[in-house]
Amino acid sequence: MENKLIKVISPIDDTPAARAGMQPNDLITHLDGKPVTELTLSEAVDKMRGTPGTKIILTVRRGGLATEPFDVTIKRDIIHVRAVRWETKDDDVAYIRIKTFNEQTQPNLDKALREADKKIGRKLKGYILDLRNNPGGLLDQAISVSSTFLPAGREIVSTRSRREEENQAYLSRGGDKTGGKPIVVLINGGSASASEIV
Repeated sequence: MENKLIKVISPIDDTPAARAGMQPNDLITHLDGKPVTELTLSEAVDKMRGTPGTKIILTVRRGGLATEPFDVTIKRDIIHVRAVRWETKDDDVAYIRIKTFNEQTQPNLDKALREADKKIGRKLKGYILDLRNNPGGLLDQAISVSSTFLPAGREIVSTRSRREEENQAYLSRGGDKTGGKPIVVLINGGSASASEIV
């Protein structure tokens, strides 16, 4: 919630919201004509969920409160998020898209790296890691994914407290699985949470 409106951090690829054209930073003002200012975030989420195949109309302001609102109709569906997909670019670069950070992210990433190594072989020059519009997810997966591209023992993320004994640091483990090849990371304003850590 932001100013009592629902702010879209980032629609996840291949979901009803993404297919309907929702974008990062969209502000949802009404759900089926009812103002979201009258709802808690939890109530609004419950209202957006529903039987697959049914529709809901979201009233959206794109670009801030000064813009004209418009309606977006979303057809509800069962959502299966494939955390990672990959493809070859220019025959020698592995493009890896991480859509979200869930329990499947690291196993899917490991599989993508193995497949890329097998398919591209010695020609493999490097990797493109696409985190654009990735809303984040599990902290342990962000640490694990970061560890995939870093030497062991590097600090990935830490928290600092007023009391020193409460400080925490999360270090990379396992070592770089890319063999030191170059990596380009793509981000945008919809890259949040666990994506920001990576």
